[in-house]
Amino acid sequence: MTKAIDPVQLTADLLRCPSVTPVEGGALALLEALLSGAGFTCTRVDRGDVSNLFARWGGQTNGRTFGFNGHTDVVPIGDEAAWTRGPFSGEIVDGVLWGRGAQDMKSGVAAFAAAAIDFVRDTPPDGSIVLAITGDEEGDAVDGTVALLDWMQANGEKMDACLVGEPTCPNQMGEMMKIGRRGSMTTFFTVQGKQGHSAYPHRAKNPLPPMVRLMDILASHALDQGTDHFDASTLAVTTIDTGNTATNVIPAQCRATVNIRFNDAHHSDDLTAWIRGEADKVAAEFGVEITMQTKVSGESFITPPGPLSDLVAVAVQAECGVTPEMSTTGGTSDARFVKDHCPVVEFGLVGNTMHQVDERVEVAQIVQLKQIYTRILRDYFA
Repeated sequence: MTKAIDPVQLTADLLRCPSVTPVEGGALALLEALLSGAGFTCTRVDRGDVSNLFARWGGQTNGRTFGFNGHTDVVPIGDEAAWTRGPFSGEIVDGVLWGRGAQDMKSGVAAFAAAAIDFVRDTPPDGSIVLAITGDEEGDAVDGTVALLDWMQANGEKMDACLVGEPTCPNQMGEMMKIGRRGSMTTFFTVQGKQGHSAYPHRAKNPLPPMVRLMDILASHALDQGTDHFDASTLAVTTIDTGNTATNVIPAQCRATVNIRFNDAHHSDDLTAWIRGEADKVAAEFGVEITMQTKVSGESFITPPGPLSDLVAVAVQAECGVTPEMSTTGGTSDARFVKDHCPVVEFGLVGNTMHQVDERVEVAQIVQLKQIYTRILRDYFA
């Protein structure tokens, strides 16, 4: 009998790959070799400077297809001297595995890869399993999961349902899954005035009062009161800046940035139109020009509670003794792209040290996560 894949050892091996976005660092090569050896058909779907891996077990038309999505890229380590253990050491000390990506999310990738390999070896399903793994989730995410989905569409590949293995639990293993995410957009403003001496303000046109007025209007406005599955949308002013170091000079220009996290009561187009309208009113009041640029990271989405969320909840309850809360909290994830392809939910580890110095994970949680993913596969193909 073939030895089962150890998800803890696989996580440690992945942690030793310095795959800071967009560097592949050997992580996808390691997974490709492992999956190919287990009978998965693997294809590198690299685009631009980003490395991606598509792996399939089973034929394209062979019954239903269950997919996993995740990423092997990690955020920068920060101050290496501040780490208790090496950020790429993959050390295990007292039942804890250390390293950048331990929680976000090389452990999740290792758990679903190990679960998928053992599952198809032990009980080959009447269907297919797809692993779509990117090296560009922590970056701009333009050539990562998007590239994989583009390639899948062009090549007739599909998933009927997908689980994203991001860390979803705030404090306790099994307590939360994500069935949707808020949308995210950032708007950059520039107010053009006229530079002058602060003692002679009538000879200048100060861009700061209109900018401050506009920022107050936007920040004081209640976007909504929340919806059935989402908290209230939020708008945060993240910077107001002139670059002016002189105390006796009225600057010629002022810049500001706001970030909006919005629920399913809104679309980015509607919010952009509202912001533009408020900016135009302030510009007319003060007699200045206000330009703005908006970058949309993703629209809000929801996978309504149903068969997929039930599948995950039953598996988590069986393995953890906890019924996970269905949540839409947190930032963005690649589920925002997958939702255009098939129903998607997210479930993974506790994420209390992700992106921090000394990122680490309890090895018992990785083992438990593989068991949960294995049960999900078994129940899906039952």
